[in-house]
Parts: sequence; C-alpha cells; structure tokens
Amino acid sequence: MARIIFRWIILTIAIMAAAYMISGVHVENFFSAFFAAAVLGFLNTFFRPILIILTLPINILTLGLFTFVINALLIKMASGVISGFEVEGFWAAILASFVISVANWLLGILFRDTGGFSGHSKRHNGFIDLEKKDGDRWE
Repeated sequence: MARIIFRWIILTIAIMAAAYMISGVHVENFFSAFFAAAVLGFLNTFFRPILIILTLPINILTLGLFTFVINALLIKMASGVISGFEVEGFWAAILASFVISVANWLLGILFRDTGGFSGHSKRHNGFIDLEKKDGDRWE
C-alpha cells in the first residue's frame, strides 16, 4: 500500500513539474495535480496496456516513440476529467508525456533501492545479494 501511495506522489510531482516547464499545461493547485495523478494512474493501469497492444505495429515501426502519443492521449483524457488540470493542445500533451515519463523514470531510480517501499533492501537488478553469516549460513 505504501508503494502505491509513494508512486502516486511521484506522479503528482511529475505532473507539477510538467506544468512548471510547459506553457500549455496548467495545474491550479496541488490537489488538482494529486487527483490528476490518480486518474492518470487509473488510465495507465487499465487502458494503456490495451492501447499498447492495439498499436503494437506502429509502435514497433516508430521504435517505441508512439508510446508518447498514447501517453499524451491519456493525459488529455485525464485533463478532461479533472477540473484545475488543463492541457492545451496535442503538442503540449506530447511534451507533458515526455516530461512526466522522464520525471517518473528519474524519481523511480532515486528511490528504487531504499528498501522501505520495495521490501527488499538488498535487491539489485533482479538478483538478491547473499552474505555469509556465522560459518556456513547464507542470508
């Protein structure tokens, strides 16, 4: 549960960063960004996988860059639902999807190995580091 809330806050910060950096994206206050992050998280969870599968051929042809168009579509959908979160035009949504993706990626890297949210403080790159303890025992 803490991991979901943590990712929600990271997405909220990413939305606020996009609003700060892009003139076509407007966030009225923190709570608008917070609820926009909730709606965007919902859309990413339920609709993004379907859209990725449906657009797989064009996504392969564009080497994955079409994913930004899908993200922009989801951001425009979220801005239509949340008052206080506005995205003006397609190109502002594309830039916002890029900024939000980069911010999520950077913040995810910064807080990945903290152990507090993942539950595995010794987990790195899919491998678990073992240490030899008390003779022949490994932990």
